[in-house]
Amino acid sequence: MRYSDTPHLDSSDAASPQIAAAARAPSIDARLLRVLLRALGSPQVRIVLWTGEAAYEGARAVATLRIADRPTLLRLLIRPELEFGEAYTNGRLHVDGDLVALLEAIFAAPASPLLDGLMSRLRRARGNTPQASRANIHHHYDIGDDFYRLWLDERMVYTCAYFATGAMSLEQAQVAKMNHVCRKVALRSGERVVDAGCGWGALALHMAQHFGVSVRAFNISHEQIAHAREQCRTAGLAGRVEFIEDDYRNISGEYDVFMSIGMLEHVGREHYGELGRVIDRCLAPQGRGLIHTIGRDRPQGTNAWLEKHIFPGAHIPTLREMMDLFEPRGFSVLDVENLRLHYAETLRHWLQRFEGSVDRVTGMFGERFVRAWRFYLAGSIAGFTTGSMQLFQVAFAREACTAIPWTRAHVYERQP
Repeated sequence: MRYSDTPHLDSSDAASPQIAAAARAPSIDARLLRVLLRALGSPQVRIVLWTGEAAYEGARAVATLRIADRPTLLRLLIRPELEFGEAYTNGRLHVDGDLVALLEAIFAAPASPLLDGLMSRLRRARGNTPQASRANIHHHYDIGDDFYRLWLDERMVYTCAYFATGAMSLEQAQVAKMNHVCRKVALRSGERVVDAGCGWGALALHMAQHFGVSVRAFNISHEQIAHAREQCRTAGLAGRVEFIEDDYRNISGEYDVFMSIGMLEHVGREHYGELGRVIDRCLAPQGRGLIHTIGRDRPQGTNAWLEKHIFPGAHIPTLREMMDLFEPRGFSVLDVENLRLHYAETLRHWLQRFEGSVDRVTGMFGERFVRAWRFYLAGSIAGFTTGSMQLFQVAFAREACTAIPWTRAHVYERQP
């Protein structure tokens, strides 16, 4: 499916003397834009200015980007990483063609190391103290369950699915993901599990219902915890699953298994020591665990627009950064898997469902919100398809743990 915009520009301008002159000699605006595009790696896109001038055309351009006015161009030249998203969200950039393809072309272009380094230094994530974490999580997750129901699966799972076969629906692939992570830690009936950052509760309920374990699940999103508790009552699992509205730093008790699916992105690099100490404090002598997180191949700050509008306080780690959770406390890494193309497919499902509900989302939040979330979802697809983002699942155990399988055959069993 293609996601594009209809530009609000007068096509009759193309016949004006001003455009005819522009065709003969690039304007100063076009020349400035070309300098920026060269620094960004000369992506395969076409860019048209507010005058109608075709200011840039990359080889085999996949889509056309239209800039609405000179102030927008100047902001893009000063800070492209932030202002590209701002301009798109505010309707000052319009895309003719496939938005995902356009973003893939931009992400795939080999940017200048100098520009890349400059943008990295300008990135500043908000803090993740307990108080700041609550505000950051509230910003994204407490905007209304009715919104998320429009485009997530029926269990409200907001993390990467696992498409074990190409014919799987999103619902089937999310169940497959939950089984996949449970098998990776060789979950056994009667064990005690802590779920750190439990979302709307689907994994905690799935583990109790299908693997016979008891679960304590922690989350600081009030709306998600309320939904999870209601689902728990409906499923008759209140005696086996406890949902706790509290920060991961306050996890207490002893557990056989530590599970964290899609929380590490919100912890913040400076707090990995705290999380590592929590895992060390709560895991039993034969304990093991799994962390599932969006990742990167090299250290980099969070995109400025994404951090400002979608995921404040977020940090996407490399595998080396993740090792700071394990190495200081003697945890052994058992298994590392990268599911980045599974996340691209998950996001395609989400974006298609989101687009199918655009009228309702517009009624809830307005057009600007729709454009922001379209940009976020499309940009995330492009990040995973081009390899600028990864999806890591890291299974680990205490050094003394011997309750681990000798082969990986158990991971691919068909049944829980």
